[in-house]
Amino acid sequence: MVEQQFVKANEKTDLNVVRTFLENNGFRNTKNHDYLNEELGLILEDLHDENVLTQDGMLCFIDTVFYIAPEKIISITN
Repeated sequence: MVEQQFVKANEKTDLNVVRTFLENNGFRNTKNHDYLNEELGLILEDLHDENVLTQDGMLCFIDTVFYIAPEKIISITN
C-alpha cells in the first residue's frame, strides 16, 4: 500500500516541465504521457496534468501507474 499526504495544486502543471524532470532523471518518453527508464527497468504511465500536480513549484506525482519492466519489454521498446 502506498500513502501520501494531501496535495493541493496552487499552479498549473506544465507537461514540458514534467518531461524535462523525467528526462533529467533517466526516463524517456515512449508515447503520450508514458515514460521508461531502461537502467532502472521502470515504466511510468498516465502522467498527464491531472496526475502530476504542482504545489509551490514542486511536482507532485499522484495516481501514477508504474511497473517494473521485464527485460523483454525493455528490449522491444528500443
